[in-house]
Amino acid sequence: MIYLHKILPLLVLPIMFVVILIFIGLRKDKKKLILLAVSLLYIASTAIFSNFFFRQVEGEYARTPMADITPAAAIVVLGGMLNIVEQGGQIFTEWTDPDRFFGGIALYHAGKADALVFTAAKMPWHTVQKTEGALLKQFALEQGVPEEAIKLTQRVTNTAEEAVAVKALLGANKKIILVTSAYHMYRSKKLFENQGFEVIPYKVDYKVLENQQTTLMDFLPSARNLELTEIGVREILGRIYYGIKGYQ
Repeated sequence: MIYLHKILPLLVLPIMFVVILIFIGLRKDKKKLILLAVSLLYIASTAIFSNFFFRQVEGEYARTPMADITPAAAIVVLGGMLNIVEQGGQIFTEWTDPDRFFGGIALYHAGKADALVFTAAKMPWHTVQKTEGALLKQFALEQGVPEEAIKLTQRVTNTAEEAVAVKALLGANKKIILVTSAYHMYRSKKLFENQGFEVIPYKVDYKVLENQQTTLMDFLPSARNLELTEIGVREILGRIYYGIKGYQ
């Protein structure tokens, strides 16, 4: 099932949609379709579009001050922030979204909860046996978090499984502080609330700056802008999917 969740969205992502339009245009000798495809690729690759679109996905920009976060039973840090590589019997890690980890660490040291939860995220196609959560636990120990305060879930592959696994770990009807990327919070909060949690959201990892000044560069295409557009489209598709399922 996880393979379908990852592969099916490719059919409607901007780059694949453009490829399909070009292919049809070439087969049917429809130059207008090819022109439309190139135009869509250009638009999706510009900051003037991707920043506006992604800002809607991230929602309210204002960050919650640490002082305004009320204490809870646990701080739950969602996965998806490490690339794990194994070479010569050694494991190397590369950060992708470190704000999630350091946001959770900061909340713990601020006394917002006595437990810090990491999820044991691991995709079935990853050959490294050690999970992301196990590595994050080690990093948390190095940041001064005591071992008895760190909790790990069972293995998970997506956000819905994370919510179920955290419930199995902590029990039902608990108040938690949920830490994840701003664009990911809306769907994550819904999934955890569906498991009976009272969720205090703590958004991190904003991709788009507030009140960013528009310049000529914003009208030039780039791979980074296209990637931002595709991340946003994936997130919207995820919301639609779980919305249809009732966030179960």
